Amino acid sequence: MKFYSNLFFIFFVIFFISCATQKKEEPNTPAMIEKQIYDQAQERIKSGNYSMAIESLESLERRFPFGRYAEQAQAELIYAYYENRLFDSAVIAAERFISLHPRHPNTDYAYYMKGLAKFSKEKELLSTVPILGELTYKRDLTTAKESFDELTEFLERFPESTYVEDAKRRMIFLRDLIAKQELEVAEFYIQRKAYIAAVSRVDYIISNLPESPIIKEALEIKVQAYDLMGKEDLKNQAAEILKRFIEKSKESQSNNS
Repeated sequence: MKFYSNLFFIFFVIFFISCATQKKEEPNTPAMIEKQIYDQAQERIKSGNYSMAIESLESLERRFPFGRYAEQAQAELIYAYYENRLFDSAVIAAERFISLHPRHPNTDYAYYMKGLAKFSKEKELLSTVPILGELTYKRDLTTAKESFDELTEFLERFPESTYVEDAKRRMIFLRDLIAKQELEVAEFYIQRKAYIAAVSRVDYIISNLPESPIIKEALEIKVQAYDLMGKEDLKNQAAEILKRFIEKSKESQSNNS
């Protein structure tokens, strides 16, 4: 009996181990695979391995486009592209997220990142210029203007967003950068006697960048251009606007002091 009892025990252990092994070897369910890929992406983001995180998130989107983590993966792809300095890809991912989820709680983030990616792309381009003060009319600030417009739209759509203050700080930098170049272009046109073109440039500053610290200089160029063109009425109108601007600035300074 003892022999049979031991034999039964051995058979039971072998059977149990066999079942456990078979259970382990069973293929994962789609839900488990989806979670594994998502968790892998999270670990890679946390470790700063953004290129591999992108690989995981793109795989998750491709394999489970309507899965549990699809929307979150799409939002995190924007961030991963941005951190990997793939700014154009970040913009495309943000636009796609906005298109697919216009009322999602993270849509403000997508709008913000869209403007931020263009801002960072512009900053990266500026880093190739030896001295920032050497920017002239030859610099192409198309990306800067696009970023300014994107961040402006973000502020208009989501004035209560947690990203508002950061967006405002970046817009001040962009505003001053764009205004400075537009003024330089206007001065260049004055030298070339292209007075209408000069007026067009300063009008851009006055209309689109009214908070710029060089509004006074822009108005002065406008007065100068009309004077050089012999357009007395327009010169007087511009001079009157300049006068009111100076008076208002003095009044504001007096109130603040």
